[in-house]
Amino acid sequence: MTPFIAEIIGTAILILLGGGVCANVALDKTVGNKSGWIAITTGWALAVYVAVVITGPYSGAHITPAGTVGLAV
Repeated sequence: MTPFIAEIIGTAILILLGGGVCANVALDKTVGNKSGWIAITTGWALAVYVAVVITGPYSGAHITPAGTVGLAV
């Protein structure tokens, strides 16, 4: 896997998991509705951890394709 593709995948996973936890807390008729800021911060922390673990071996885990392109240039 190239570093650029790894960064795209890591960024997508970060946004998917982080946005998902925010949607879970904010939307009605969900299990985590109104669970508070602890759930949001824990969800975002785990999202960053998963993205770093996935992209770390390939690109250094910048978790943004712009950082990888900037270093490549």
